[in-house]
Amino acid sequence: MKKCNLILASQSPRRKELMEVIGLPFTIEVADIDETMDLNGDLVEEIKHLAYRKAKVIADKHDDTVVVGADTIVVYNNKVLGKPKNEEDAFAMLKLLSGNTHKVLTGVCIMDHEKVNKYCSISEVTFNNLSDEEIKKYIATKEPMDKAGAYGIQGFGGCFVSEIKGDYYTIMGLPLSLVYQELMKIFS
Repeated sequence: MKKCNLILASQSPRRKELMEVIGLPFTIEVADIDETMDLNGDLVEEIKHLAYRKAKVIADKHDDTVVVGADTIVVYNNKVLGKPKNEEDAFAMLKLLSGNTHKVLTGVCIMDHEKVNKYCSISEVTFNNLSDEEIKKYIATKEPMDKAGAYGIQGFGGCFVSEIKGDYYTIMGLPLSLVYQELMKIFS
């Protein structure tokens, strides 16, 4: 196995859990960057570039290191739904998603000092119709408050999902198979 360090440039507990599944030792460093994206641009390119910026800021601090950067956005009708600002914002987002299909885009950048690989994995998620009462109960759990699109598919938010097209782990925030395959090319 190739000898070098692996760093996950993310503070997401879900990404940490998924990286642990891969089985390679890694450390975490949070990429403290401005995460502003051009929401009028090509969202696939924007999310890949954001993942790249996260990875680069960490890679620039280390030699002989592989860095994985990632970010996830939820898109409904070409509108990006970020993390809710407050409970009212969470309610509005969940109301929009209720009974509809949206896309989840996770950008990933895997880089070392020799190579930069950028990817975007896209999944489609369809929600059941949600009553206002269901939405309010869910918000009361606080689960939606730090999640893009105001839901976590791996938590109670998964109860609202009637259909998924694409990679489940993309929706969680890190396309597991893609990252595993790419890291095995480097570390095997």
